[in-house]
Amino acid sequence: MSSQFIYIVSDSTGETAATMIRAVLVQYPEVEFQISRFKNIRQESQLPLIVDEASERKALVIHTIASPDIRLKIAELCQQKGTPSVDLLGPLIHVFDTFLNRTSSSQVGILRAVDEQYFRRIEAIEYTVKHDDGKTFHQLDKADIVLVGISRTSKTPLSIFLSHKGWKVANIPLVLGTPLPEELFKIDQRKVVALMIDIDSLQRIRKSRLEKFGQDPGGEYASAAHILDEIDYAQDLFKKNKKWPVFNVTDRALEETASEIVKIVSARMGYPESALF
Repeated sequence: MSSQFIYIVSDSTGETAATMIRAVLVQYPEVEFQISRFKNIRQESQLPLIVDEASERKALVIHTIASPDIRLKIAELCQQKGTPSVDLLGPLIHVFDTFLNRTSSSQVGILRAVDEQYFRRIEAIEYTVKHDDGKTFHQLDKADIVLVGISRTSKTPLSIFLSHKGWKVANIPLVLGTPLPEELFKIDQRKVVALMIDIDSLQRIRKSRLEKFGQDPGGEYASAAHILDEIDYAQDLFKKNKKWPVFNVTDRALEETASEIVKIVSARMGYPESALF
C-alpha cells in the first residue's frame, strides 16, 4: 500500500496542526500516512522548496501561519503547482476579526509561546507531585519554591495551587524530633518559605481530618499538648534559619497566601511574578 503524504507548514512548532491532523487521520485507518513537519517558516523565501517537494510527492499541504502575506504566498505557490492546501489558521482569524470588529496582531510564533507555557506548567505539576511531603529530595535545587511546615499547614494545597501557575514547588514536613534533610540547607535559602498556624485552628483541622477518616480524634496527633510541642519545635527551627520568611496560614485563603509567597520569593530571587517565563 502506497503512502499518502502530508506536509505541515508552521511559523511555530506545528503541534497545533499535527494535533488536528491526528484527530482526522483516525477516520482513515486503512490509509498509511507520512507526515513531514516544517517549523519556524517566517519568510516567503522558505516556501518554494517546500511546495516543490510537496508537488513532487503529491502531498497535501496544511499550514498554521499567522502572517497574511505568507499565507497568501503558500496559496499562490500551491495553486501554481496544482497542490492541494489547507489554511487552518487564516479563516478562523478572519472570523474573529469580523466578530470583534478589529484586526488581529498576526504575531508569528505566538502558538509556540502558548505551547511553552503549557509544557512548563505540566513540568511544574509533575515536579511538585514528586516532591510532595518530602517524598524525595532528589533535584531539590530545581525547585522554584520550597515550603517547610508541620502537618496540616496547607503545604500540599499551596504546592499544587502554585504548580498550576507554573511554579516548581517542593514541600518538606517538620516532624517533631526528626532533623531536616541536609539537602534543604544546600539549596539557595531564598527559595525556602516557612508555614505556621495557630494552635486552636490546627487542633480543629486535625480533629476534623481524623473524624473524616473514622479515626479517634482524641489521640496524640490532635492533642493540644502535642500540637504545642510541634509548634514550639517549628518556631525554634525558624529562629535558627532567619532567612526563611514565615507565613501564618491561619484562616487565610489559599490564593492570598500563594500570592504573597510568590511576591516575596520573586523579589528575593529576581523572578518575574508569573512563573511562565
